[in-house]
Amino acid sequence: MALPDLLKRSLRLPLIGAPMFIVSGPDLVIAQCQAGIVGAFPALNARPQERLGEWINQIKEELAAHDEQHPDEPSAPYAVNQIVHASNSRLQHDLEVCIKHEVPIIITSLRPPADVVTAVHGYGGLVFHDVISMRHARKAIEQGVDGIIAVTAGAGGHAGTLSPFALVKEIRNEFDGVIILSGAMTCGGDILAAQAMGADLAYFGTRFIATEEANANPEYKTMIVDSAAADIVYTSYFSGVHGSYLRGSIERAGLEPDELDESQARHMNFADRDKSAAKAWKDIWSAGQGVGDIQDILPARQLVMRLQAEYVDAKNRLGAA
Repeated sequence: MALPDLLKRSLRLPLIGAPMFIVSGPDLVIAQCQAGIVGAFPALNARPQERLGEWINQIKEELAAHDEQHPDEPSAPYAVNQIVHASNSRLQHDLEVCIKHEVPIIITSLRPPADVVTAVHGYGGLVFHDVISMRHARKAIEQGVDGIIAVTAGAGGHAGTLSPFALVKEIRNEFDGVIILSGAMTCGGDILAAQAMGADLAYFGTRFIATEEANANPEYKTMIVDSAAADIVYTSYFSGVHGSYLRGSIERAGLEPDELDESQARHMNFADRDKSAAKAWKDIWSAGQGVGDIQDILPARQLVMRLQAEYVDAKNRLGAA
């Protein structure tokens, strides 16, 4: 489908930088947006909750200054991720802050976001909801979301198990909104492949962990560069929901990756008081199966420029075939 005007007029590449717990903050989002892709961060990364408004103000001010200085190269819009879950005691506060600032794009996770859609559409914003199955997609479609993020096999974080070929086609058969594809993508050719498959935008998370602006432990970034697909462990042990994690970080925590007892899995909890969940994400590092293609740590803008060159090259190679 045609992209919403908000995205058509400013994207250098059809790409969203996925919001990553702990890793995504104002520095990364600003760099991504100024480079011409959507930058996003989870509202829960702004701690204490009063910092959320400060972060949004910083992003808005720096993007406005960039646009004034570079009128021919406007910034892409930014997005804030809201975890729509009963244990997220901050949801109402964080949503009110986003409404006040008229955040252009809200990315929702977990529960179907009917109330969020109503609120965001009230000021003209967009709502994208992430799903791992057609059942979840149908619920989101019923709620009136503008876009669906298909989180497929090989993605980092709370990834699904379905092939992108299967899930994207099934969503498109029932949805004429924006489809965003997530799962093991790292280069410009992958973005073109996502479009060829039927998606409108690609969704990169892991590749942006290995950037200078990412709020990640330097050892985490190095482990991303040094790892391959075989080093990704898919388990529900750490949050109660299956996700993808770096084998090396599990071993560093004194655990045996191949002997995790999922019957003892922790329950997902996004409450501020839940220190164990934050520690798990802090020490047990998430990544997708595309890590084997990540060879360096770059400034985010330089990475986007490389992705654009790869995207154009892939188009040209196909055109010459």
